[in-house]
Amino acid sequence: MTGDEIVALSKKHTIFEWAVQGAVDPIPVARAEGIYFWTPEGKRFIDFNSQLMCVNIGHGDARVLQAMQRQAEALCYVTPGGMTTEPRARLGAKLAELTPGDINVFFLTNGGAEANENAFKIARAYTGRPKILARYRSYHGGTAAAIAATGEPRRWSQPPMPGFVHVLDPYHGVQRGWDSVDTALAHLDEVIQLEGPQTIAAFILESVTGTNGILVPPDGYMQGVRALCDKHGILMIADEVMSGFGRTGKWFAIEHWGVVPDLITMAKGITSAYVQLGAVGMRQAIADSFRDKPFPGGLTYSSHPVACAAALATIGVMEEDGLVERAAATGRVMHELLADLKARHPSVGAVRSIGLFGVVELVRNRVTLEPMAPFNGTSPEMTALGKFFRQEGLFTFVRWNYFFTNPPLCITEAQLREAFAILDRGLSVADQAVA
Repeated sequence: MTGDEIVALSKKHTIFEWAVQGAVDPIPVARAEGIYFWTPEGKRFIDFNSQLMCVNIGHGDARVLQAMQRQAEALCYVTPGGMTTEPRARLGAKLAELTPGDINVFFLTNGGAEANENAFKIARAYTGRPKILARYRSYHGGTAAAIAATGEPRRWSQPPMPGFVHVLDPYHGVQRGWDSVDTALAHLDEVIQLEGPQTIAAFILESVTGTNGILVPPDGYMQGVRALCDKHGILMIADEVMSGFGRTGKWFAIEHWGVVPDLITMAKGITSAYVQLGAVGMRQAIADSFRDKPFPGGLTYSSHPVACAAALATIGVMEEDGLVERAAATGRVMHELLADLKARHPSVGAVRSIGLFGVVELVRNRVTLEPMAPFNGTSPEMTALGKFFRQEGLFTFVRWNYFFTNPPLCITEAQLREAFAILDRGLSVADQAVA
């Protein structure tokens, strides 16, 4: 099929996520390899967002594809409640080896939203408390409880769900910047007191906030959250759905701050999105609490053998190719390239990155730092920038007043610089809007 035929049929018979359907203009994709994908007509794109921040090892790695094929030929599916398989057994043991501290037991899900949903169930069952704290600048998934925990505007379309309480982040947008760690923790502690600490089961937070702007927590913040949770008997849930599996230059982003959460959720990079899989990991004491009472969850496709085989192979590729260490090293180059963009382009108000997890925030005025587009909105300039990237063969997310720099971890320095050259040309267009 041609690209136009694929687009026309897809728009006629399928729904595109989080979009006004009449305005959707999807890119038809025929194949992909490494950091690139191609349209049916052969136009090449640099995948500078790893799709949904998930294709961490790059596209089409034969080692993972072969592992999936071998498993599918041997056994595609068994019921997860009363049976088990070698891939499930080996994956649980491997995740216990990789995750921080005494996180030792895992419930395997179909994706990140379900991992977070089940983390809430586990926290409530373990503590006997009803409430979940979450932050406003957050995204935890599109299912019922996950979207209720989400703080950003995609939550607005759903009626409020009882039991979820939102708190402010240390970051308040490009104009107001960051709170001090002490101020941020004092606010969190005040909300805990006002809500009643004895009613709060858990506090979920992305170790590094993803879709809402690559917000890297200041040193001391995560340690302070851990201390407050310990003080009040609240479980700390680290959402590593985007930031896990090497994205930040560590296996899990929370490791940068030496903190062990009580629960850790993951998906995306666990299989590099070659097939659906998520997981919620728990500390041994939490897992032990279900030895004498039922675990409060179940999924038809939990621990799917093909997905577990894909995860094991993906982790194997990351270890064999040193992709976690490579993300840290290439991330230092990207940090310098981002700083160079900010120094040379008046439209760049802020840049942030950790490993290969980056963002560029655009402003209309370097003094007032007025965003190039409003919160939860767009502007002609941001729309034009997105069109320029697409025309030049670079795919990344342009959202509100910022765009992302989240390439696959296998990217070379030469490929990184090629992508930044396109960003550089695009920002010259954006600079024309700066007062």
